[in-house]
Amino acid sequence: MDLTSIIIIAVAAALIAYGVYGTIQKFRGKAKSSCCGGAEMVTPKKVEDTDESHYPYHYMLTIDGMKCSNCARTVERTLDDAEGVWARVNLGKKQADVLAKAPMDQEAFETLFSKSPYHLAGYTAISESSHS
Repeated sequence: MDLTSIIIIAVAAALIAYGVYGTIQKFRGKAKSSCCGGAEMVTPKKVEDTDESHYPYHYMLTIDGMKCSNCARTVERTLDDAEGVWARVNLGKKQADVLAKAPMDQEAFETLFSKSPYHLAGYTAISESSHS
């Protein structure tokens, strides 16, 4: 074997080893990043008031930019952090089902996402909740 063949084999082996290492780290939950920019799992906020009758306003939002369950938890947390809001996010449909104690317009939701990688792509005010 000549020197060029040895270098090519060494580089190929290093790339394969790096790929295997990264895959193992990802499965173990220790990858350095995810599509959302971090390996840390976003902890959903526990909404204190889970009585749906306390939320007379109902909205369906379409959210662009969610790619994984961590993205969905981040979107849900962003919404739940707003005063008087309780959200449930469906990653597959790219939608957030939002209940609110006070009326919110499209601009209010856009403001919530203004400093995030997510974008409000659709806003439907379902009106007063049928939970009342």
